[in-house]
Formats: sequence, structure tokens, C-alpha cells
Amino acid sequence: FQFEPLEWGRFYLDRVPMTRHERQRTSSGTRGSIASAAARLMAEDGITDYHHAKKKAARLLGLPENSPFPDNAEVEAELRAYRSLYQGEDHAELIAALRHSALELLDLLAIFNPYLTGSVLDGTAGEHSSIDILLFADSAKEVEIFLLNRGIDVSHVESRNERVEAVLRMETDTADADLIIMPPNMERVSLKRHDGLPHDRVRADALRALLKE
Repeated sequence: FQFEPLEWGRFYLDRVPMTRHERQRTSSGTRGSIASAAARLMAEDGITDYHHAKKKAARLLGLPENSPFPDNAEVEAELRAYRSLYQGEDHAELIAALRHSALELLDLLAIFNPYLTGSVLDGTAGEHSSIDILLFADSAKEVEIFLLNRGIDVSHVESRNERVEAVLRMETDTADADLIIMPPNMERVSLKRHDGLPHDRVRADALRALLKE
């Protein structure tokens, strides 16, 4: 039998191995698809864990388990774009409210050298996000007693970072706040994200300036 031109092209392409450039392009396309889908899951379903969002996105896209995952920065860029396009002013108002709550916490906890970090600082937080506050204290008990003496109830949350002594969760008017407690000697250490990039963090004065912009 004889192939029609189009059929022969398909037959040929199915059997010729991809070049390295073609494999890289396919890998890049897969990463982009996962990043976009993960960002949408985080924005719409309230998923806050990047790795969980990427795994679920790959599964929903029908991709194999060994597919190349985007790094957190790629997902974060897609999340910013999604929120800007589809959530606009509402999201900007939410971020402002969360940052005001964060500022109140930084002032309250000033004796523990607090910093705002995480999604409220970088602007990707959603309605299901928590306010992440870094504290530096000799012990978590010291922070807990400080809050209990002011009538503020806290609960303990499991930490996935071995350098963190404890994570205390408390309520604010806008969202739960996770107080991430570390030893004082860790204040000068640059903490890294899973993708190797440093965690941004700001003190109260810098946050005040940010809120005035």
C-alpha cells in the first residue's frame, strides 16, 4: 500500500527520535502547563502548598508522574498574572487588609524582632492564606506566655523545617496568622525557599512604607 503525504508525515514523526532541542521545548511546554494549572488551583481552590498544587495540576492534565515540574517562582508568576487578570481590585483590597493585620502583629510582637514573610508580603495571598510572621525568641514557650497574658489563644502547628522551633497559630480579623519561631542566632541567616531563592522578609517600618504606596 501507499501512504498519502500527510499520513507519511505522521508515520515518520512517530518514529524519529526527538532532538535535544525538541525535548527541551516539550519539557518547557509541560512545565508551563503545570505552572498555569497549579496557579489556577491556588487562586480558585485555596491550595496554599506549591508542591501539592503542582502534583494535582499534573494529575488533572493527565500527565505522567515523572513529568518535569515548574519551580515555585514559575507558579508564583502565573499566580500573580491570574489574580491580576481575574481578581483585580478585589484581590488588591484583600492584600491591603492582610498587610494591615500583619502590621498590627509586628507592632504587638516587637520584642521578638518580628518580620513579615510569605504570600501576604509577596502579594500572592488569597482568602485562604495565612499571615506568616517570623519571630526570634529563646523559646516558643516565651512567645506563648506573652500572648496568653494578653488574652490571645494560640494553637501549635506542625513545622516542616527542622530549624524552626515551633509554629503558633492565632486568629486575626482577616486571617489566621502563623508565628514561626526560631532561635535568635538564626535572625542573620538567609532562609531559602524550596527552589533555592531567598525568602523575602520585612520589618514593621518597611511594611508601613509599602502600605503607603
